[in-house]
Amino acid sequence: MLAKTYACEVIGLDGYIVEVETDFSPTALPAFIVVGLPDTAVQESKERVRAAIKNSGLRFPMKRFVVNLAPADLRKEGPAYDLAIAVGCLAATDQTPLHALEGSLFVGELSLDGTLRHVSGILAIVHEARRASFERVFLPEVDAAQAAVVPEIDIIPVASLGHLVEHLYDLNPIPPYQRPETESLAPLPDLFGLVDMGDIRGQEHVKRALEVAAVGSHNALLVGSPGVGKTLMARAMPGILPALSWDEALEVTRIYSVADRLPSGQALITTRPFRAPHHTISQAGLVGGGSIPKPGEVSLAHRGVLFLDEFPEFGGKTLEVLRQPLEDKEVTISRARLSLTFPANFMLIAAMNPCPCGYLSDPIHPCTCSDSAIRAYQQKISGPLLDRIDIHVDVPRVDYDKLTGAVQGESSAQVRARVERARLRQRERFADSRHLHANGDMGPREIERFCQTTPGAAQLMAVTLKKMQLSARAYHRILKLALTIADLDDSPIIDVPHLAEALQYRPRRLTL
Repeated sequence: MLAKTYACEVIGLDGYIVEVETDFSPTALPAFIVVGLPDTAVQESKERVRAAIKNSGLRFPMKRFVVNLAPADLRKEGPAYDLAIAVGCLAATDQTPLHALEGSLFVGELSLDGTLRHVSGILAIVHEARRASFERVFLPEVDAAQAAVVPEIDIIPVASLGHLVEHLYDLNPIPPYQRPETESLAPLPDLFGLVDMGDIRGQEHVKRALEVAAVGSHNALLVGSPGVGKTLMARAMPGILPALSWDEALEVTRIYSVADRLPSGQALITTRPFRAPHHTISQAGLVGGGSIPKPGEVSLAHRGVLFLDEFPEFGGKTLEVLRQPLEDKEVTISRARLSLTFPANFMLIAAMNPCPCGYLSDPIHPCTCSDSAIRAYQQKISGPLLDRIDIHVDVPRVDYDKLTGAVQGESSAQVRARVERARLRQRERFADSRHLHANGDMGPREIERFCQTTPGAAQLMAVTLKKMQLSARAYHRILKLALTIADLDDSPIIDVPHLAEALQYRPRRLTL
């Protein structure tokens, strides 16, 4: 007897429907064959399915089963096919009603006792099931809350294979998972280890630079001696960024679902990501990779912050792979069999010392590095990469009086309120464009349209362009940054003070 069920393969951030055909031959010699380009994990499902069916009190005849995963030219990976194969085997041996399988998609890893375990990529799977007009998805109980984020499709949380069979026979129906009535995006406290701006004493000009970066989603580089607070201020960034919109939260959650990085018990990412990889990370770890490419840190930081501490200590080739994602807001990974594109619209915050010993230009500690060592250290960061960083700011040592003073700076909530107001102006500006969320996302066409300057600012820009011999990219980035500063100032047009502040953030090599 032949039975058909449906599962889903996740490639990149997208799901692809897989038809699971199970043929049972009661007169043939015992065998269990899986075809259709299965990987090792799928091949091993034979043993999990056989044990799960037997331990659920159901029959598994020792005859010939042939399972075909179609389309046959699509590589199948992972244990998510267990449930669809098991249901197909039961249907082929008249242990489940065939009509009950119509309009259903099955996904889940089976334990040997028949219980279901978590699988990755649930959000992509359910999204594809809805697009393909399936009515319901049967999946592990632990993944039901995540799957319920996708509307207009029934989510059936399954505890065990035996319970699923009872449901298909209407003996013990499983009610669909009840979605929350409201789409709440209240951020979870301390999810990404936030630091409050009010706890950072002094460094007002650095805080101002980070506020500008948060408003326009601009990249920033902090340069200073060890211990002056670079890392602390970078870790305060998520607390001043605007809240995620519902669409942005879905984007981020989908990436984390595919990468299997969702925090336990959390169905939706509600706080902007903050990723801080160690400087020993590989290129594949940073931008993604693998035989079937998976998202890297630049994609996990999508709509959030990628913090690279000890910037020059990262491998030279590793840093250079950031150039394309910083410009295009996405990363494309090509392999012999396929090419995948992952979103990578992140804000880069980097921190570095001015020299190998860390004390170049420090008023207290003398620098012990030679000129050649300093030059070699600074040149680890290439000019093209520096040119893609809009804000360069020196972080000086904090005076004792400020460290011990009673005056506390503005809290993250106060700074965030200003950032939200400026972002509201940008949302109104880009209301007719779905791919633009902040000034940092603008291209040349949008810059020409929105970056209007006063005559004085235009004259200053012309003089600066000639004297500093700026590239076209630098010209565009200065205008975008100046527009962000104007938004903070509630100004509809770029004036001289806005442009002057943007110019002081331009990259420069440290002097020896």
